[in-house]
Amino acid sequence: MPEDKNCATAAAILPLVGGAGNLTSIAHCMTRLRLGIQDRSLVQDEALKALPAVMGVVEDDTYQIVLGPGTVARVTPEFERLVAESRAMAPATEPEPTGPPVTSETTTPESATTSTPPATTQPPPTSPATPTAEELAAHGAALKARQKSRNATPVKLFLRRIANIFVPLIPALIGCGIIAGINGLLTNLGWLPSVVPALAAMASGFMSLIAVFVGYNTAKEFGGTPILGGAVAAVIVFPGVTHITAFGQHLSPGQGGVLGALAAALLAVQVEKWCRKAVPEALDVLLTPTLTVLVTGLVTLFGLMFVAGEAATAIGTGANWLLAHGGAFAGLILGGLFLPLVMLGLHQALIPLHTTLIEQQGYTVLLPILAMAGAGQVGAAIAVYLRLPRNRSLRRTIKSALPAGFLGVGEPLIYGVSLPLGRPFITACLGGACGGAFVGFFNQLGDAVGSTAIGPSGWALFPLVKGNHTLATTLTVYALGLAVGYLTGFLATYFFGLSKQMRAELTADPDSAPTPTAAEPAPTTAGSATAPGTPAGLGAP
Repeated sequence: MPEDKNCATAAAILPLVGGAGNLTSIAHCMTRLRLGIQDRSLVQDEALKALPAVMGVVEDDTYQIVLGPGTVARVTPEFERLVAESRAMAPATEPEPTGPPVTSETTTPESATTSTPPATTQPPPTSPATPTAEELAAHGAALKARQKSRNATPVKLFLRRIANIFVPLIPALIGCGIIAGINGLLTNLGWLPSVVPALAAMASGFMSLIAVFVGYNTAKEFGGTPILGGAVAAVIVFPGVTHITAFGQHLSPGQGGVLGALAAALLAVQVEKWCRKAVPEALDVLLTPTLTVLVTGLVTLFGLMFVAGEAATAIGTGANWLLAHGGAFAGLILGGLFLPLVMLGLHQALIPLHTTLIEQQGYTVLLPILAMAGAGQVGAAIAVYLRLPRNRSLRRTIKSALPAGFLGVGEPLIYGVSLPLGRPFITACLGGACGGAFVGFFNQLGDAVGSTAIGPSGWALFPLVKGNHTLATTLTVYALGLAVGYLTGFLATYFFGLSKQMRAELTADPDSAPTPTAAEPAPTTAGSATAPGTPAGLGAP
């Protein structure tokens, strides 16, 4: 049964992350189980990757286990239940190390020295060795850790917190977006006219109140009282604001949208913190919430709503102008640079922009273009797979990660294949650039291609695609854009992504490579040693 499968997956993951006592937080997003880890040394990365349900692992501010869309939403409750039961049974038990990480294809140095004669302690051969998938993954993890340390700047950490506000809203955006698509299809076909108004209410209800949810999550993320953040944000969507004049104009419900709600809640957090310090404890329960809502509400009504409304209008106008006048070039730049933006942590700044566009126009024209980056990544991975027919270890990694890549989950391919190899990462970006240019070109011609929600990518974005023309036209443009990204990423990687030296080093099958013995030492050639800790054939992009 599916429940048994999800429970088995959760039960398999728990001991490999150090047990219940090693967890400080549990959450999930669209594709990943996100865990707060107390002692990182207790986590067994390779054993986790070997689990059938695990597509990969990513280490960021939390330890993220990629399970895929749908699966993660079913495994997480089972995982939380097992953690609660474990803590209830042994509340005072600290997690014990479960031994060294388990690997499926390599042996530990300790086991090698106990069964090998002393003669094998000579220096290992310095000729290039064929990197295995495990070495590539380790190199990718090292690059990820290095980039993570560079990304720990105040601005990028702030952007990450902004992203944390919007990520919990994604399931509702997706559900309402799909319902809106179904409603539009029924309207165009003239079917079920009595059901269309009900579907319209379901699709629009959340979006009409999204500012309240943004305010709630903002206060929660920045250390305030969540309900007060929601209360001040609710002022923005209150119909009665039409009777209020600010800067010589009558306000309109929803003016400023999510940007106004974000600013209002941030201000509310600061006002609340000041009140907690200044108001006597006996009066805190009365004065603090009152002053927080009063002060922030007045600033919101007579300042933030107007300013945020102007900013939101500028964002919508700017995005439309950019794609209408420089569509192909804009798509080329956005599609080509999205993967580097992800590495730098700057992609999180786009989330409020996407949400603002969805709130204004019903869809964001930026997401389908950015999704082309994943198409280039998939094409590059397929090229590497075909170029290295005898490297069974690396081919297994690509084969297992490709299904997730087609659905828009690219991390296993990025950090397990293209980024450690270097050149394929660049050619993957080229594929994304060409796919983005294709979609941007049609935007320039007047065929806008957008998405009614954020989060999904690749094939998973098809149910959310929407534009200013017929659904068939919009879907065709998006599908052809993906095809261009796949094909360009594949061709660029196949012909230019792997040098002759890299192919020579990576072609031999590491699973069947003979191991030099003491009687047959491999010759040492001056200048042929690779850099410490870097498998042969690997390089930074």
